[in-house]
Amino acid sequence: MRHRRARRYLLRVEHDGRVRVTIPRGGSKREADEFVRRHTEWVARQRARLTPSAFSADDRVALRERARRELPPRLLELAAQHGLTVTGVSIRNQRTRWGSCGRDGRISLNWRLVLMPPDVRDYVLIHELMHLKRLDHSPAYWKLVAAACPGYREARHWLRVNGPALR
Repeated sequence: MRHRRARRYLLRVEHDGRVRVTIPRGGSKREADEFVRRHTEWVARQRARLTPSAFSADDRVALRERARRELPPRLLELAAQHGLTVTGVSIRNQRTRWGSCGRDGRISLNWRLVLMPPDVRDYVLIHELMHLKRLDHSPAYWKLVAAACPGYREARHWLRVNGPALR
């Protein structure tokens, strides 16, 4: 969002987890994107403070709808990048899992993924996609994850630290 009186870039995390950037006069979208990238950790901390119980019923409905709009296309995009076929995608209200993959190629995703930083969300999606190749958590499986998502260790750490606040 551009603001003619703004003197600097401002970053805000909305109640539904969306990031909003105010662009000052003379600023550019490219610089705004870079500003957001430099503050990814701050955004993650702010999103982690948003617990589902803090959301109204309407907010939860809106977040689940957002998840239905955003997560399946991103999952299918990543699947195509890795030459994988997903037979179905569902968005669920899972309490103990971020996602799951069935033997039939169906992947279920937790709607709360939309509250995470994009790189953490993508790690979860890739994690489930790699189960299409190996339906276990063996060392061979983790090699697949590492090859597809080099920053997976940082994403797992973020989930351990911040994930419980999202459940």
